[in-house]
Amino acid sequence: MAALKKGRNASATSKPWRSLALILIAIVALTGGMFASGHTTPRLGIDLAGGTSITLAAVPEAGQESAINKTNMDTAVSIMERRVNGLGVSEAEVQTQGDRNIIVNIPKGTNSKQAREQVGTTAKLYFRPVIATELAGGGAAPQPSGTGEPSADPSGDKATDGASQEATDGSSASADPSASATTQGRAVTDALKADESPAATDEAGPSPSATGAAADPDAKLQEAYAKLDCTKESVRATAGDGAKATDPTVACGQNSQGQWQKYILGPAAVDGTDVDEADALLNTTSGAGWTVTMKFTGEGSKKFADITGQLAQKQSPQNQFAIVLDGEVVSDPYVRQALTGGNAEISGNFTQQSAQDLANMLSYGALPLTFREDSVTTVTAALGGEQLQAGLIAGAIGLALVILYLLFYYRGLSFIAIASLLVSAALTYVIMSLLGPTIGFALNLPAVCGAIVAIGITADSFIVYFERVRDEIREGRSLRPSVERAWPRARRTILVSDFVSFLAAAVLFVVTVGKVQGFAFTLGLTTVLDVVVVFLFTKPLLTLMARRKFFASGHKWSGLDPKALGAKPPLRRTRRPSAPAQTKEA
Repeated sequence: MAALKKGRNASATSKPWRSLALILIAIVALTGGMFASGHTTPRLGIDLAGGTSITLAAVPEAGQESAINKTNMDTAVSIMERRVNGLGVSEAEVQTQGDRNIIVNIPKGTNSKQAREQVGTTAKLYFRPVIATELAGGGAAPQPSGTGEPSADPSGDKATDGASQEATDGSSASADPSASATTQGRAVTDALKADESPAATDEAGPSPSATGAAADPDAKLQEAYAKLDCTKESVRATAGDGAKATDPTVACGQNSQGQWQKYILGPAAVDGTDVDEADALLNTTSGAGWTVTMKFTGEGSKKFADITGQLAQKQSPQNQFAIVLDGEVVSDPYVRQALTGGNAEISGNFTQQSAQDLANMLSYGALPLTFREDSVTTVTAALGGEQLQAGLIAGAIGLALVILYLLFYYRGLSFIAIASLLVSAALTYVIMSLLGPTIGFALNLPAVCGAIVAIGITADSFIVYFERVRDEIREGRSLRPSVERAWPRARRTILVSDFVSFLAAAVLFVVTVGKVQGFAFTLGLTTVLDVVVVFLFTKPLLTLMARRKFFASGHKWSGLDPKALGAKPPLRRTRRPSAPAQTKEA
């Protein structure tokens, strides 16, 4: 049994090339993936690369000052974070400042404009019936061609019952700008009068018929609609300002061709809070492509059934409802029938990005508070660049001191330690470069500090192993058995030490926010890589070096000189001299 165990150990320790080949393959594969992705440098955070910083101030509704509280502010931060994450924006920082402010930092290199629109979209989400619409420059809104169906929205969206498997023709509708249109005044007037139809039930809230429409409000709305120029950003930003959910209003929206449309919209029939959840899905069953599914609450299902039942009986464009977020129409699908199942699906010529954008808005459109932009600041990377340079210089000085110490104290062994540090640095760099496009990791200044601290953690693991080997040599053993006998004890110490470091990094990552998480993430990553490098590179390399005469003979420059280490006499079995043969005296 002992002989068998000894044979197995000898076999296991005689093939260190396997471990070295494994880590070499991993480095080559990761490096190839890095170049294939086109991201050959780590992504930098806002403090190093610059970006946009947005300050949002909470504004309660009249008589609702108590709405500004920690619970609602934390909820708003969570919603904004999920919105930004839904856009794929990396290392965006969303955190409270004081009692009523939220700071959003968006790094350079991301779609900061789109992210700004999302996080700044703080008004409630409403579903409003469309009364009239046309292109901002005049003319009819695009119609679906060749179907004879009620007109779809400019993007070809349509709303269907999510529980139904029936496909409709609207998903393949194409825009037809040449479609005829009535005159602007006639369309508005007739649309408002046509809405003087049976009112919605109380559960559905105000219906399109509830324009309630005295002549003066109708005239004002027509005048506002006639003057509305949605091609101007300043006009779009103020369109419909001051309108209550129970009032008709005007609004702007952009279709899939990039054209701005203007709308007259009826009172809100469904609130954003009535949407329980929304998702962007690729519908391969009916061939509808990317769709947006909605699930309503119990009360929301009743409201949605009522409004879709009314709209389905009307002609274009009054069979459409507009999804209005922050005063802007983000989608205006049409309906053909009452959708009573509590689920709905919006389909049309969506792209994956546009479907995800709409799903994000539907899911997180209703914030518990209203927010206004107090300031939008462009952050330059000049200061961060100087700090990065200073940090890198400090790290280089620290690394140089570590190398000098290794050369002075461990001499030849320092070659193994330096090679291990280089392998660890290469893995860290490549993985950080890949984490940028995959999970949105961005290297900020605290993360750089974490990488610098990791130099000490990695060097500590080498020192633990080297000292165990030297202890074995001091006991009088030769180098090759010393390397194998020292490994189990060194391995336990290294694992315990790295586990404590990783646990500290994990706790720090969970309980902190913002840039400190960058430090914790980098520290945890480099700690894991330290274990990988020690097990797959340092130990096998030392096993190979122990077979070289320079180290095995205990050369004075090897760092393993038995005399310099004060070793005991070699533990060798010596044959006792045989006793001289005794002759018998005659």
